[in-house]
Amino acid sequence: MWCRHNEFRITRGEGEIMSQKTVLSIGQCRPDSAAIAYLLQSGFSAKVVTADLADEALRLIAAQPFDLVLINRVLDADGSDGMEILRSIRQQAAYAAVPVMLVSNYAEWQTKAVAAGALPGFGKAELNRPETREKLAAVLS
Repeated sequence: MWCRHNEFRITRGEGEIMSQKTVLSIGQCRPDSAAIAYLLQSGFSAKVVTADLADEALRLIAAQPFDLVLINRVLDADGSDGMEILRSIRQQAAYAAVPVMLVSNYAEWQTKAVAAGALPGFGKAELNRPETREKLAAVLS
């Protein structure tokens, strides 16, 4: 692994090189944040950046590129609606192509998020399921 201007490259046998992906995780409680970070780091060698509040998250998105944004349905720090962050991201043309997933166990909220421009996400209860890894792999591999 080598580092140049915060870009990491990871070699995966036979000389295959891939850039390290960066994920922004928004609004998770500490235990869920740790579980999600572990999944992303161990399964995809991703760098995880966290934000507790909407304004912090939007500043981070404006300041650096992310390969994936994960938004909790209800932000732990203040109880605000994660869907509002999704809408804010989708309203800005500069971030239209940024993949976003909602973190929620509720199918109806996943449906609403997809209708608002998110990729199908997952719930915290689904972290260790193969389907969750497949969804993440579609973006991070």
